[in-house]
Amino acid sequence: MQSAAPTLCTAVSTPAISSASLRPLRIVNFRTPVLISEGRSNHASFNGDERKQRHSLSISNRFSLRLRLHQKFISSTTAAASGGGGSGSMTELNDDVRKLLQIFLWIAEAVYIIWLFLLPYAPGDPVWAISSDTISSLIGLSLNFFFILPLINSVGIHLIEAPVLHPMSEGLFNFVVAWTLMFAPLLYTDKRRERFKGSIDVLWGFQMFLTNTFLIPYMAIRLNGAEKDYTRRKTSQLGSLMINGASVVGLSGGLVCLLSILWSLYGRGDGNFGDLRERWEFLVSYLGSERLAYAFIWDICLYIVFQPWLIGDNLQNIQEDKIALVSFLRFVPVVGLVAYCLCLDTNNET
Repeated sequence: MQSAAPTLCTAVSTPAISSASLRPLRIVNFRTPVLISEGRSNHASFNGDERKQRHSLSISNRFSLRLRLHQKFISSTTAAASGGGGSGSMTELNDDVRKLLQIFLWIAEAVYIIWLFLLPYAPGDPVWAISSDTISSLIGLSLNFFFILPLINSVGIHLIEAPVLHPMSEGLFNFVVAWTLMFAPLLYTDKRRERFKGSIDVLWGFQMFLTNTFLIPYMAIRLNGAEKDYTRRKTSQLGSLMINGASVVGLSGGLVCLLSILWSLYGRGDGNFGDLRERWEFLVSYLGSERLAYAFIWDICLYIVFQPWLIGDNLQNIQEDKIALVSFLRFVPVVGLVAYCLCLDTNNET
């Protein structure tokens, strides 16, 4: 019995696919409205009646137009992202926003001074008509700075007697002052502080012991354009102290802010200052009758805005593994500034 010999495919075997059955590949050229046929001459060839030819040309023209518009869009976007050329560049947009912010800040400074210091329409007395009761209250609050005297008196040390004021007024005063204290390490490490030609020591000193009105101009001036050639100023002794002791400043300020809240609610429990409801009623009345307390509310609102703004601009000063945490906490009043002070990389500034 003979087995069938296997059939091998040879070079002369009939191909499975005939080239004659292949149709020319038509490619649409978007630059010129013609059809190019493979294997034929390069001249335009149109198939079908005149209506089909016009329809093909119309589609080709639309595709060509879209392609040119797309290429133009990519080119303009790339130029804007690189900051070069064109009236709609990102650089010019940032300049517009920067100038708008500066105008807004200078207007806020003018309103702050005129409304809180000069005009008689806000609650309490203006500076030019301040009463003796307001002065006495301010002196008493200053003597109870950070609750040092009241706490010393509470443990039996009576070298100096602390003035007895309403715990709500003491708590509000020390809360704002402690929050201001923690701004010192942030201001001394601000990457744009060189644009402020004045002394950071004086700025923070006035902000700490007088009023927050001095921080608003700083926020406007730091938005000035960067100078091409400038000499970095040497950090002052106070600045070095605040930077190297940033963790101590943060812990101290944070604890005083917490103590201020607790003191407002429960402090001087034996002084007949009432329960929580009565203390809240006093706070509402206090804010509506005393210019100093009314100004503190303005300061708190400004700090809520300035804290995340300044911290967000200076995240490069934070320890690398803590940047994400500080970036998240910066929006939380007081807490974000405590986190900045505790996580500050002092090696970058010393």
